[in-house]
Amino acid sequence: MADFAIVVGGLGIFLLGMIVMTDGLRQLAGKTLKASLLKFTNSPVSGACMGTVSTAILQSSSATTVATVGFVNSELMSFHNALGIIIGANLGTTITGWIVALVGFKLKLGILALPIIFIGSALRLFTSGKTASAGLALAGFGLIFVGIGTLQDGMSTLQSVVSFTHFAGDTLAGRLQLVGLGILFTIITQSSSAGVAATITALFSGLISWPQAAALIIGMDIGTTVTAAMATIGANVSAKRTGFSHVIYNLVTGIVAFMMIGPFMNLLEYSAPGIIQNEAELSLVAFHSSFNFLGVVLILPFTHHFARFIDSLIHNQPSRFTKGLDESLLDEPHHSMSAVQHSINELYRSLIICMERQLITCVSEENLYSLAEIQKALDETHYFLDQITTKESDELLRLKALLRAMDHLQRLHERLDEELDRCIIARQSSELEPICRLLRNVILGTHQSFERNEWYRAQQQAQKCLKSIELLLPRLQESVTEKTALGKADVPEATAELEAIRWVYRVSKHIAVINHSLHEASIATSKN
Repeated sequence: MADFAIVVGGLGIFLLGMIVMTDGLRQLAGKTLKASLLKFTNSPVSGACMGTVSTAILQSSSATTVATVGFVNSELMSFHNALGIIIGANLGTTITGWIVALVGFKLKLGILALPIIFIGSALRLFTSGKTASAGLALAGFGLIFVGIGTLQDGMSTLQSVVSFTHFAGDTLAGRLQLVGLGILFTIITQSSSAGVAATITALFSGLISWPQAAALIIGMDIGTTVTAAMATIGANVSAKRTGFSHVIYNLVTGIVAFMMIGPFMNLLEYSAPGIIQNEAELSLVAFHSSFNFLGVVLILPFTHHFARFIDSLIHNQPSRFTKGLDESLLDEPHHSMSAVQHSINELYRSLIICMERQLITCVSEENLYSLAEIQKALDETHYFLDQITTKESDELLRLKALLRAMDHLQRLHERLDEELDRCIIARQSSELEPICRLLRNVILGTHQSFERNEWYRAQQQAQKCLKSIELLLPRLQESVTEKTALGKADVPEATAELEAIRWVYRVSKHIAVINHSLHEASIATSKN
């Protein structure tokens, strides 16, 4: 029982060391790595390199994959760009095995680890900034080797008590059981690095055979995917694709690695006889790195195909605004522009209803349409529209009109999403009632145009109201300035009212341009 406690304690110290070192490294290079992850992911190769480097530095593939899922969920990175990082992360995590095998067992840093911990702790306590972060990482580094030393002591005494012989290591069933045990170990400890260290230590102590150790490590690699999968709970579709691509990639790599155990042993014995017996730890780490490197080499050239496969597994529920934007229509400019025009109409209708509720019926902000949903649909529609090309004169006029309408729709959305407080001030101010009344008329007239498809009247009314608002602006701005000078309003109140006046004008102008553009698009449509 005491021997088992030593093993558990050694594993705990190792885990603590990993946590402390990872925290220190994250503080030391976290922001730089985050910026690099976002910057250097233009291709699958650069993404894989960044995934490998960041995992090697942070010593945690889970930290890299979870951060990547977070970036995709926040729409800072696309799923296709994130895929390279996911592929490279597994290779980066193999550095832990090399540290344990080369430094932990070959250099015997157990005694030196204590002064390293002292130096690191002193730096953390008595310095600040990057030096303190480096001290934290150094203290964690020392703890790792204290843990390894404790694990070695515990494993050597367990050899006569515990046996893995009931796991038939040289049979298919036995190896599969050990893969399952490796998965379970990683799920419980939430660290494949700890599992790899424990496996290498058990192999070094003669507690398990080389094939058993190889099967355990394969299971631990697969087990790391649980964290990434959990990070996708409640996330968007792209983030779910990112997390589950990690699961599928590791499963494929694990299957390949499982099939490699026998051939890899034969290759090692052929190229370096006796290496498995004399350098079991190094050969095991080499196996770990080799199958992960092979996974990168096999998958990386087919990243786009793999991405499409993941896309087909996790479908993106089409937006009600963009469900008609089928890429097969791009070969026919007339049909593709009709699909875009329908999406623009539906998006514009939703934004007009948002404004109508906020400015006219005074419905609270919580009852508005989801502006985030509209923004996403606007981006998808804009992307689809950018792919349409034509040389026909009438179709070219229609395309220009739709591009102009799209541009001002984006700006109108920004006015509603980012400047809603100005709308509320305009609605509540008695002095701004004249221009607000004109804007209400434009909104109501535009709303009727969706039902009647009378964009000529809508654009005429919008232009007329816009000119009236332009005439009223100088007088209203002068009135607000004078009120402030007389002490009837303070500067913040005056600034807010002036911003509200400009908001009404800009919104009126966007509506006028959109109505005019949709009128032009309707004319071009009737000619085709």
